[in-house]
Amino acid sequence: MSKLKSSLKYFRLTLFFAFVVFMIMLATMCLVFLGTHLLVHIGLIEGENFRKFPLSLFCIVSVLMGTVMSIIFSKAPLRPIREIMDATDKIADGDYSVRLSLKGPEEFRTLSDKFNHMAEEIGSVEMLRTDFVNNFSHEFKTPIVSIRGFAKALKWDDLMPEEREEYLDIIISESERLSALSLNVLYLSKIENQTILADKKRYNLSEQIRLVVALLDQKLSEKQLEIIFDAKEYFVTANEEMMKQVWINLLDNAVKFSPIGGKIEIRMKQTGGSLSIKISDQGNGMSPETKEHIFDKFYQGDLSHSTSGNGLGLAIVKKIIDLHNGSITVHSSDKGSTFEVMLKAASAGGHKI
Repeated sequence: MSKLKSSLKYFRLTLFFAFVVFMIMLATMCLVFLGTHLLVHIGLIEGENFRKFPLSLFCIVSVLMGTVMSIIFSKAPLRPIREIMDATDKIADGDYSVRLSLKGPEEFRTLSDKFNHMAEEIGSVEMLRTDFVNNFSHEFKTPIVSIRGFAKALKWDDLMPEEREEYLDIIISESERLSALSLNVLYLSKIENQTILADKKRYNLSEQIRLVVALLDQKLSEKQLEIIFDAKEYFVTANEEMMKQVWINLLDNAVKFSPIGGKIEIRMKQTGGSLSIKISDQGNGMSPETKEHIFDKFYQGDLSHSTSGNGLGLAIVKKIIDLHNGSITVHSSDKGSTFEVMLKAASAGGHKI
């Protein structure tokens, strides 16, 4: 049906240009014929001579007149094409604010809409690229400046042992932050260019989350956090390594914003063919603005930077979930935040739990 509609649109456009050409040729013939009769009427050409007027000469005059009229009247039909060319040149020069408003047949208006949408999308991509470069530069520069400053301070002769130890800890911390940022940027760049998900297999998702909780045991102990996770065994068909990164990032985020002595709850529930995984913390929640941008690259809701992070963890999570044709949403209040991941559940497949 869509192919038929597309064919009809192109056919109408063809008819439009054919009609324009036909009208030009018809007008040319009428002008030549009327002009010749006018010459006969005023006596510049005698009637007898007009009857002997060669047909070939009439055709030549008609062609010449038609050419002149085509040059004059073709400006109107070709104006939209010139507008498109000018707009395309502006896009190529980096002006993504250009927009078209073509008049005429419906096809021209459709072309205007599609061109404007394309320009808007290219402008958005360019803005994201610029923001990424700026944020990337800022995030890299901050720890480097810090490391350099404290490294210079270590050369002071009157530095107390306690201060020297503190400065060394800061340098180590900033180095780890820089290393994590580098790894996250490289990983995000890798998966952003990925459109086909490879190495998918069926595995026990519940067991994977338990292993990730065990990996974060030290961080949980430092803040005396309690993990509540009482789930049945659920299976998914996915890239196991990628999904492991999802749970590491989400649970690490929950630990980061949880108060000392708080609780982190993990709930899993299957409804039909969909599997819901909810990870809740007891932090201070998010503002509406933070919720809107939480999955943007380099976005950090904690503007004070009192918590460690580089604003890439949740962007990585979002991309991985998208690659698995799943979804992730966040619900937040002053009592904490909940991230909910929706995935396609795998059947039991004869595995005995």
